[in-house]
Amino acid sequence: MISPNIQKLIQEAMKAKDETRLSTLRLLASALAYEKIAQQKVLTEVEELAVVKKEAKKREDAVKAYTVVGAIQRAEQEKKELEILKSFLPPQMSDEEIRKIVEETIVQLGVSDPSGMGRVIGAVKTKTGVAADGAKIAQMVKVRLAPKESI
Repeated sequence: MISPNIQKLIQEAMKAKDETRLSTLRLLASALAYEKIAQQKVLTEVEELAVVKKEAKKREDAVKAYTVVGAIQRAEQEKKELEILKSFLPPQMSDEEIRKIVEETIVQLGVSDPSGMGRVIGAVKTKTGVAADGAKIAQMVKVRLAPKESI
């Protein structure tokens, strides 16, 4: 669980005078608290990891956006925050591991055309949890179930 440790980590960042880590941890603590209030219950570890992943995704998007507009210094700051958030997440699955799960799921569900894409994506996301990016899963399923064009 992340929540019980976050205050301790915030104190350590304060003592170390690590402003980037401190602000990132405070934002994470706030996001976790907000989610706890929204769900009106104590978050499970999986739900906490989903919050961390959501925050990391925001940083990834920000890095891309700042890079496009040439705000390199701001992009670097977002990258630092992203690395801090990634330290809370489990390692990401490789493309090959995800592809294998996609194939197994397609066989298990008996899906053979794009109409079953949503079912496959949902099942794969359930199997992989936060260890695989949803967009990557969706792209792999889409490619795999795309109709083969005849020549």
